[in-house]
Amino acid sequence: MELQTFRPPSIAGAMMFLVRSQVQQWKNHCRFSVSTMLPGHRFYKHSVSGRKCFSKNTKSSVSCSYSTEKNDTLPSLKQLSDARVIYAAAPALGHNKEAHPESSARVPAIVTALDKMELTSKFRGSNILELQNFNPASVDDIASVHAKAYVYGLEKAMDQASEQGLIVIDGSGPTYATSTTFHESLVAAGAGLALVDSVVAASKNQLDPPTAFALIRPPGHHAIPEGPMGFCVFGNVAIAARYAQRVHGLNRVFIIDFDVHHGNGTNDAFYDDPDIFFLSTHQAGSYPGTGKIDQIGKGAGEGATLNLPLPGGSGDTAMRTVFDEVIVPCAQRFKPDIILVSAGYDGHVLDPLANLQFTTATYYMLASNIKQLAKDLCGGRCVFFLEGGYNLKSLSNSVADSFRAFLGEPSLASEFDNPAYLYEEPSTRVKQAIQRVKHIHSL
Repeated sequence: MELQTFRPPSIAGAMMFLVRSQVQQWKNHCRFSVSTMLPGHRFYKHSVSGRKCFSKNTKSSVSCSYSTEKNDTLPSLKQLSDARVIYAAAPALGHNKEAHPESSARVPAIVTALDKMELTSKFRGSNILELQNFNPASVDDIASVHAKAYVYGLEKAMDQASEQGLIVIDGSGPTYATSTTFHESLVAAGAGLALVDSVVAASKNQLDPPTAFALIRPPGHHAIPEGPMGFCVFGNVAIAARYAQRVHGLNRVFIIDFDVHHGNGTNDAFYDDPDIFFLSTHQAGSYPGTGKIDQIGKGAGEGATLNLPLPGGSGDTAMRTVFDEVIVPCAQRFKPDIILVSAGYDGHVLDPLANLQFTTATYYMLASNIKQLAKDLCGGRCVFFLEGGYNLKSLSNSVADSFRAFLGEPSLASEFDNPAYLYEEPSTRVKQAIQRVKHIHSL
């Protein structure tokens, strides 16, 4: 099949899209219900915004209910007070391209592993809470980060995706869309917002609220304000950051991005914003080639962006040092109201798309330490968002071990990690990179 390419409209063409949107009844209160069966699991049911459509990939039907009422989808305070971990799964089963690394198998693989390793409410009772019902993000939520011209243009491109079956939606080629992509991207972003709501509600009544994890796709940290990029459609973490400020008055947001690739979209969204600190560790020279160590923000936001490119081969020791010497002092100085995490698991030694050598133990350490950092600095308010991770086994094991870290239970990394895969870390170059970033940011 020849892939067709959609390019977001220019800002100059935004008015035409706004006019067309009125004709197409583009209103935030138009909502429809999607039911998609995940083989071997329950139905995932979400309310999403748009018109009736059918997905060839999932055979799911969509019908518009035109309701202006918003359901109260938050868990009860009793449920939140009992929970140690709260998560939401949005697998986007219709958003799928065969043989593409960012596939619809990713979230189901994680959910299956959580069940197999007895890390669900079926085995843990009230300690682990799955948020099953939540509203999608609204167009206004998305537009707090992305240009409306892009948002409306992507919605319109769903007609083309329905006709072609699959289209490419960014110029560099890796980001695809199907007829359900727009709606499932709203659901993914909405899952993150619902978890922010839940964590904030819990933090008002307890000193140690549950840590949240949005098991969602498409991922988001490459999506720039003007359009999609690098497998990513909407900037889920960036949208949640603006939502936390706007809805909950959490003005100072600290974002940690430990994906193997630089979160250029999040970086760009807040590059001049002093109230959102963006800290990214990533492999030097990897896609998309951004995130240089001297990119520190501009204007009022100068100093509120920290990029730390790590040399290929960096592993557990490097990341532990980075956490202690860079992440902790930055967060302590910034004094956040909430911590959001772009949790990419593609730095794992077994992942096919990069060349770091993190292990399951690395991710356990990060999850445990970030949870403690949030408890120390911002009332425990912390939400993780799934980004990369393309070896399904290492991805699932690492997310499961992150859950164990949230629960305060011992890691099982030794059962998953094979030391034979590891080689000597480039310790001298790692030390040089850390020293340089500490000097630039006066740490």
